[in-house]
Amino acid sequence: MFSFRTKLIFESLVSLLFKIKRFIMYPPELVQPMREELTSIGFEEIVTSADVESAIQNEGTALVVVNSVCGCAAANARPGAKMSLDNDKKPNRLITVFAGVDKEATDAARGFMVPFPPSSPSMALFKNGELVHMLERHHIEGRPAELIAENLKDAFNEHC
Repeated sequence: MFSFRTKLIFESLVSLLFKIKRFIMYPPELVQPMREELTSIGFEEIVTSADVESAIQNEGTALVVVNSVCGCAAANARPGAKMSLDNDKKPNRLITVFAGVDKEATDAARGFMVPFPPSSPSMALFKNGELVHMLERHHIEGRPAELIAENLKDAFNEHC
């Protein structure tokens, strides 16, 4: 079988992999195309809690998209967010954090979304640091991107 030393090395490596996985659920190269769907249309990718706080608490409006690898993010959330920008009124800032990847930023963004429970994908509109509109996963999943875009446009027209 295995020597004691080989077994100890193997157990140490497995332990290290589990610790790493707690911080990074998905490899960066897997999520890069999903990130670019939003950053290519003007969303700012945020990865630290300080940057999230600064972006949300600034004067004006900010749309925060909690991005995700799930199918409803690809079919509904990201396309809906993109379509919503075809509107006369738009948020001053477009921000995205990636659930399962940018843990610190995602946790910070979700902290501003209380009392809504964490969900991904999700979208939140803030005005002068105050949450004024929220789309949770159950508002996104199973709904066409056009309906999500119209929901966001209505919120933009009211708050931006």
